[in-house]
Amino acid sequence: MPIEVHLRNAASSSAAVARKRKTAAPTPPPAVGNRWRTGAQQRIYGRRLLEAIRSARGESSAAATRPTPPSRIKEAADSALALTAQGRSRWSRAILSRQWRRRRLVVKATAKAAGGKIRRRRWAEKRRLKGKGEAAATKPRKVKERLRVLSRLVPGCRKASTPSLLEEAADYVAALEMQVRAMRALADALSSSSSSAAAAASTSASASAD
Repeated sequence: MPIEVHLRNAASSSAAVARKRKTAAPTPPPAVGNRWRTGAQQRIYGRRLLEAIRSARGESSAAATRPTPPSRIKEAADSALALTAQGRSRWSRAILSRQWRRRRLVVKATAKAAGGKIRRRRWAEKRRLKGKGEAAATKPRKVKERLRVLSRLVPGCRKASTPSLLEEAADYVAALEMQVRAMRALADALSSSSSSAAAAASTSASASAD
């Protein structure tokens, strides 16, 4: 058999093996937070957001006449966000657990939060005084401090490892971005509906006057 034929056969075999390996290679997992950018996820959250806000406002006509406190709206929006996450993340489980505890221990939680603020102020003041003249060792401390602050901002991540904390933070930020988009769309829809109702009422009043 000519050498050229051997070379062509070897090249064909190599190409076939390469194609097979490429086909069999596993697809990379989706980036963290991408699921919050899908239209389906946004629609699911939108429905749950409406249900949560209606529940917060109450079904009675008396409750509907009173303005709902912003804290109740924020709590309802966060609860809907945690339910949409289906408990797959630390922060979603922490939000649901925190709201459950808050309903039972409102007074105790308020007193504890007030005491915690005072302790944090004292701790910050002591750290500020102690940190003077220690510029050489500030970089590691700054990184550690930023991670500590981040762990307090992301629900349920105060004791998480650094890789887990960063992953949870990325997912939480993407979820909050979706929450903002959904609430902005809801506000625009309500504003448009109110304008249409006002225009219809004005037209009806003008027709009655004529």
